[in-house]
Amino acid sequence: MSQLKSIQDDSLPIWLPRLAMHGGPRFLQIADALQAALADGALKPGDRLPPQRQLAAQLDVDLTTITRAYDEAKRRNLLEGRGARGTYVAAPKVELSSILDLSMNTPPPPAGVDFDDMLKQGLSQVLMRADSELLMTYHLAGGSDSDRQAGAKWLEPMFGRLDAQQVVVCPGAQAAIAALILALTAPGDIILAEPSSYPGLRAAASQFGRRLIAVEADQHGMLPEMLEQACRQHQPALVYLNPTLQNPTATTMPERRRKQLASIAKRYKVRIIEDDPYWLLADAPPPPIATLAPEQVYYISTLSKCLTPGLRVAFVLIRDLQERERFLVALRSFALMVAPLTAALATQWILDGSAAGLMGGVRNEARLRHRMARDILAGRYSGAGDGLHIWLELPAYWNSSQLARAADSEGIAVTPAEAFATANDSVNAIRICLGSIKDRARLQAGLQRLSHLLARRPESFSAAVV
Repeated sequence: MSQLKSIQDDSLPIWLPRLAMHGGPRFLQIADALQAALADGALKPGDRLPPQRQLAAQLDVDLTTITRAYDEAKRRNLLEGRGARGTYVAAPKVELSSILDLSMNTPPPPAGVDFDDMLKQGLSQVLMRADSELLMTYHLAGGSDSDRQAGAKWLEPMFGRLDAQQVVVCPGAQAAIAALILALTAPGDIILAEPSSYPGLRAAASQFGRRLIAVEADQHGMLPEMLEQACRQHQPALVYLNPTLQNPTATTMPERRRKQLASIAKRYKVRIIEDDPYWLLADAPPPPIATLAPEQVYYISTLSKCLTPGLRVAFVLIRDLQERERFLVALRSFALMVAPLTAALATQWILDGSAAGLMGGVRNEARLRHRMARDILAGRYSGAGDGLHIWLELPAYWNSSQLARAADSEGIAVTPAEAFATANDSVNAIRICLGSIKDRARLQAGLQRLSHLLARRPESFSAAVV
């Protein structure tokens, strides 16, 4: 500690460096000194640092140097800003779980986006502009006028300009799916879906007493001839499709196939739920099916996959006024409203452009992670290079449940194909999510460990763990 001097400010010890002429950039010297002071106990979590101008004067440097030093210390997780209260030494970040979670489909944290600051700024703007009483009371209309306008803006890349009154704001896509099932079907009705599909659909259908029947699909999605056959045979009430970066297979249905399915749905007067959480993350996706059959399709877009799961907000496009009211009645039976504060934050971010910036960062980070997965998984990778997950077909010597158990014993969580099966049988594959591990180095370690596991046969793995 010979290069440091102690200065007292408000009875808190602050250790500052004697800046060396040839010791490298001054902001790094300051950040290094803070790190050293934490290591030897001279600074402790919760200690308050002096204001930047005061510290600049004490060290005889310009304010920019101190700002850069504090930013660097925050990047190292040494400091945290608490708004008007100042800057404090951060508590050490503790890894609560050693599991490398490749099972949860969440957006990756984008590089260069200070999410904490974005959250604070967004909430500050909401609280400054909104009536606090309105943020803490009931809202029954499927979103305020501002929320619906934000929803219309969110959907503009897919549909162009929309009437905001056609947009309903919901507490997440799962709630929207459940409400549509309640509003549009009766107990015992049949819902058609692809053989591997979103597990939340199966859960909702089972809970409400609806029958889920799988319609055969190929690498482009549900087969038109098989949908037509199922419509003739079963007279379904609904068809569920997730046509863009499908969960779990990560395939994107081409426009021609979308047109074929829309045409069949029109002919048989069967409605379609188009669950489209990943459209804005995809590279040049085809137009939604809802643009091809506007009166036939109910379109859902959630913020959870493009921005953050903490925003439990989804937008549902329902063109018909009477059907919108039926949907709202169904929704209110189990989920009265989106939390107004959450909805207001989502609206603020969409209207001020913050959501677009965050989504762009998520998209770039996801593509970088796909490149990492492609390099590590080599010949096994079959992704499209965008979205949040990949669908990995397994070598014949592994089955998906067996591999998921083996991976779990090695500290890796993946999701086997059975979790997505709408039919009795399922393909031999696992879904790997690329966004749920925050740190890229830990994601790389998880993918490498999984790659090594895939290269081993189950019997060699069993022998190794006995």
